[in-house]
Amino acid sequence: MKKLILAIALVMTTLTFAQDRKQGREKLTPEQQTELHVKKMTLDLDLDAQQQKEVKTILLEQAKKREAKMAEMKAKREKGEKPSADERFEMKNEMLDNQIEMKAKMKKILKPEQYKKWEENHDEKTAKAKEKMQKRVNERRGN
Repeated sequence: MKKLILAIALVMTTLTFAQDRKQGREKLTPEQQTELHVKKMTLDLDLDAQQQKEVKTILLEQAKKREAKMAEMKAKREKGEKPSADERFEMKNEMLDNQIEMKAKMKKILKPEQYKKWEENHDEKTAKAKEKMQKRVNERRGN
């Protein structure tokens, strides 16, 4: 009986700590996210000062748009509103337009070899994100 109580207490303690850790993490501001992203790109692609400045401007604009869109979606979700098929199509279309625009801007800023490496890294990140999302979906369906 003592072992059972001890086991239950141990499990409850572990679950409590796991939940606190997820909720306690604070988000970075768009400016902080952009700064880190530019530094990673500088290390990876060997960007010069002018390229860093131009990339930072683009990434900051993108981060602010993304945060605004996420806040809008969160507000709708809290109201219990789900996007219609037309709204989902519009959102997806807008997202793809933004990606096309981003590629065009990066192509203008980066040298051909830098652009090629950036595109490879971008494709790799996209594949990892899709894999991670699929894993989450499978876990939810399994539970």
